[in-house]
Amino acid sequence: MSVLVFEGVHRAYERDADVLAGVSFSIRKGEVVGLLGKNGAGKTTLIRIAMGMLEPQRGSARVFGLDPRAEPLEVKRRVGYVSEDQILPPFLTVAEVVDTHRGLFPTWDDEMYGELANRFELSPRARIRDLSKGQARQVALLCAVSHRPELLILDEPAGGLDPAARREFLETSIKLLNEEGTTILFSSHYMQDIERMAGRVVMLHGGTVLIDDALDALREAHTLAVIPREDSVTTERVRAVEGCLGVRERSDGLHAVFASGPDDACARLASELGASGATCRSIALEDMFIELVGGQE
Repeated sequence: MSVLVFEGVHRAYERDADVLAGVSFSIRKGEVVGLLGKNGAGKTTLIRIAMGMLEPQRGSARVFGLDPRAEPLEVKRRVGYVSEDQILPPFLTVAEVVDTHRGLFPTWDDEMYGELANRFELSPRARIRDLSKGQARQVALLCAVSHRPELLILDEPAGGLDPAARREFLETSIKLLNEEGTTILFSSHYMQDIERMAGRVVMLHGGTVLIDDALDALREAHTLAVIPREDSVTTERVRAVEGCLGVRERSDGLHAVFASGPDDACARLASELGASGATCRSIALEDMFIELVGGQE
C-alpha cells in the first residue's frame, strides 16, 4: 500500500524554468526514505506539495489516497511535519505550544512527549523567544512526532542542532515511529543521517528523479569510473554507455558514475569505448552525490 504518491509532478516559479519537471515515485507503508538533491533541486517544493501548501501545475500528489489540497484537515491529522524554516509563536511557552498540538491530535502520546522532552531538557515554562534556534527546533520536532503520525515528513529538520542532539533526536524519533510502521520521508544535508536511518534514497536532479533505490543496493551496485583523457573519449560518449548516471571532467580525467558493479562498468567502457585504462571502484553515497551534482550542495 502506498502512503505517498507523486505522479508526473511539475512545478515552476518562473516561465520555462521548472523546478520539478515530471517527478514520479511512491512510498509504501513503513518505508524510511531519504530525499537528496542540491540546493534548488526541488526537495522543499515537493514536500510542500505533499503537505498541500503548494499545488502542482501538472501531475498530482496523493497522501493516504487523498488530495492534500482538497482534504487538508484529514491529511494533516495523520502527518507529522517539520520544515527548516518553521517558526513557532515566539510569545508562547513550550507548554502552551504542546497544549495546542495536544488539542489538535487525538492520538497525542504524553508519555512519548515526556520521554523526548526530558532527553532535551526543555523547560515547559520557557518562552519560545528565549530559546536558542536549536531548542526551538527541538520543540517543533517533538510536536511533530508525539502524536505518533502515520506519515512523518521532515524537511531539513536538524538545522540548528549540534551533532549529538541531532543524532539523538533523529535516531530516537525515527526508530520509535518506524518500529510501529510509521512511513518517513526526510531530506537532509547530512549524508551520515541518510546513511544511518534511510532504507531507500531518492535523489532529485535537473527537475527529475535521478536515483531511486534501496540504500544497500546503492552501496553494493554503483561504481565510480575514472577514465584517462583521450581524444576519442568524450563526456558525451561516456554518458551514452549503458548504466551511466552522470559524467564530469576532473583534473585526473573523466569521472563517471555507473549503476553497476566495478567489473561490469570497466568491461562496458572497454568494449563500447575502448577505454581499457579506466579504473573502477565502489562508491560511497556521499561521494556519489558529489560526483553526480558537482558538489554544489
